[in-house]
Amino acid sequence: QIKLVEAGGGLAQPGGSLTLSCAVSGFNPDYGAIGWFRQAPGKGREGVSCIMKSDDTAGYADSVKGRFTISRDSAKNTAYLQMNRLKPEDTAVYYCAADFPNPGVREACLGAAVDDLDFWGRGTQVTVSS
Repeated sequence: QIKLVEAGGGLAQPGGSLTLSCAVSGFNPDYGAIGWFRQAPGKGREGVSCIMKSDDTAGYADSVKGRFTISRDSAKNTAYLQMNRLKPEDTAVYYCAADFPNPGVREACLGAAVDDLDFWGRGTQVTVSS
C-alpha cells in the first residue's frame, strides 16, 4: 500500500522558516517524481515544487523561487521542503504528492502540475502570521 505522510507544518512568523517532510512507502517499483502542492482557504490548488528521482531535476513555482528548496533522501525514503523567508500568502495546507516514472509524470512534475501526480498525502497546515 502506497503511503505519503507529511510532517513539519505549524505556525511561523513572516520572514521565518519551516521544513516540511514527506515519508514515502509502498512504491514498487520506486517512485519517479515527488513534490508539493498547496491549497489556501477559498483558493484552488497550486503546485509549489517537485523533483525527479532519476536526475534530481527540480522545479519551483515563481511564487516560491529563491525562498523554498526541495530535496530528498533516498536512504530515508523522505522528501523535504525547506521554506525560508515565509510570507502570509504562503499560508495553506501543503500536500505531498508522488507518482511512478510513467509517461507524462516528468512534465507534470516540472510543469508545476504537482496535483496531477497520482498519490497524495493527507496534508499539513502551514500558517504564517505575526
